[in-house]
Amino acid sequence: MRHRQHRRPDGASQFCLPQAADALRVGKLCDTGLVTREKKTAVIRVAVVEDDPRLRRTCADVLASDAGFECVGTFRTGAEAIAGIPPLEPDVVLMDVNLPDTTGVECVRELAPQLPATQILMVTVYQDPDTTFQALAAGAHGYLVKPVLPERLLEAIREVRAGGVPMSRTIARKVIERFRGEEPSPTATDRPAAMPHDDDLAPRERQVLEFLVQGLSYKEIASELGISSSTVGTYVQRIYEKLHVSSRREIMALHRPAAPDRRS
Repeated sequence: MRHRQHRRPDGASQFCLPQAADALRVGKLCDTGLVTREKKTAVIRVAVVEDDPRLRRTCADVLASDAGFECVGTFRTGAEAIAGIPPLEPDVVLMDVNLPDTTGVECVRELAPQLPATQILMVTVYQDPDTTFQALAAGAHGYLVKPVLPERLLEAIREVRAGGVPMSRTIARKVIERFRGEEPSPTATDRPAAMPHDDDLAPRERQVLEFLVQGLSYKEIASELGISSSTVGTYVQRIYEKLHVSSRREIMALHRPAAPDRRS
């Protein structure tokens, strides 16, 4: 029986039996290596923003395990993502919330206007209503709560790429409750209502905080203070940590003017 010979890019030869043709058409592996597909499907190009190196590597490995996906880049910080993702123009971005220099929500707010064709999928441990709705309002197209099974992650990427809005069940329930005007059901990871005061903030952090309350973007704050956007992100992260908040909305709630005392 004659063997059908296929040339690899490096010039080496690999062989597959003629009866393996059907397998080749659906992109399966031959026992001697990967054979070029006769019928190519569109590959979904994905960028990963995750500060945990183990999870970042795991996401890349999960994407590499399926020929329908390509990991075009991984990023540890918000500054790296904001600078590195736009030139790549990925189909989908997997975005964590808690980043070393900023939050994923602020990162989405910066990236979404630059990448209108890119779908951003939050993948995080945070499931409090404020963080969820801040992310969706900033431009995220879906929200998954860790841990996420590999098959569910790939399914969600396909879904968001196709125009869907993948959400973990707990998040979907909160969205429905908020839409109905109900008080969202509490979960173990929701933030406590009580928040500390901002006495521990450094002078520069107080300046950044005031601009955040006024609704300025990172770029606008950077322009006002004569610093870079990434430096603003660093200050914002410190503010969030000191005030134990995870979104601008929580900061706004902290600094909402008190109602006048009507008892006098």
